[in-house]
Amino acid sequence: SLQWLPKKTAPVTMGKMLSVASFAQLCAFGLVYLCWKVFNLEFSQIFAIVGGLTFIATLGIWLAFPKFDGSVTQHKKLILRKRYWLYYALTFMGGARRQIFVVFAAFMMVERFGFKVHEVAVLLIANGIITMIVAPLVGKWIIKVGERRVLIVEYVGLFLVFTSYAFVSSIWVAVGLYIADHALFSMAIGIRTYFQKIADPADIAPTAGVSFTINHIAAVAIPVIFGFVWIWSPTAVFLAGSAMALISLGLAQIIPNAPEKGREFRWLEPKTA
Repeated sequence: SLQWLPKKTAPVTMGKMLSVASFAQLCAFGLVYLCWKVFNLEFSQIFAIVGGLTFIATLGIWLAFPKFDGSVTQHKKLILRKRYWLYYALTFMGGARRQIFVVFAAFMMVERFGFKVHEVAVLLIANGIITMIVAPLVGKWIIKVGERRVLIVEYVGLFLVFTSYAFVSSIWVAVGLYIADHALFSMAIGIRTYFQKIADPADIAPTAGVSFTINHIAAVAIPVIFGFVWIWSPTAVFLAGSAMALISLGLAQIIPNAPEKGREFRWLEPKTA
């Protein structure tokens, strides 16, 4: 997407793409709810049905659409560049934050508040609806105020949500926090559009591979490490998430107001009178 989208309109288009993806998730969660609650199917049956539908849809897309080549030939090997270090750091922290939501926030809803499969599916449906509405608006907001301000709002919001997770005792407050947590995901568009603005065009594909790897380092490490912490204290897991949000907030301060190649960090911005 970053190879094809114009920099000026990329945030809005990516917001629309996220909205479409949320609609697809909405359909999937609705199917899970029907399979589990109405048709009383087992996990194995649901996975078989959804896996088969995914395979058929993928095959249909492959046959129906032509192959598009990017406007700039991409480097064919993974590349690490010193000037992309802030993007790498934000990506790692974003991966860690996602795991706390996907693994431990969901686990909290099940373990502490007794949510069943169909009830979690309803929560995820609500998240999908909200993302469909919020994501395009976030894209417009990024264009208006810039990546740094949007990401600052996200990380402040995450700090408040994670800290509240640590001490929440009301099921309805927990539901509100879970939905708010997911709604903040849309603002991560700012990380990708920041990279698009500072990157060499030929670096986009290989750096996407690097960021995917960095993201999954967190995806592997966080559930294992924090899983042991959870046994000792679930509160400590969420307070650690609050600390991660503060680290991300500090990193976001480094993003310049108008990032571009040669102006990757805030201290590289020209001094104003």
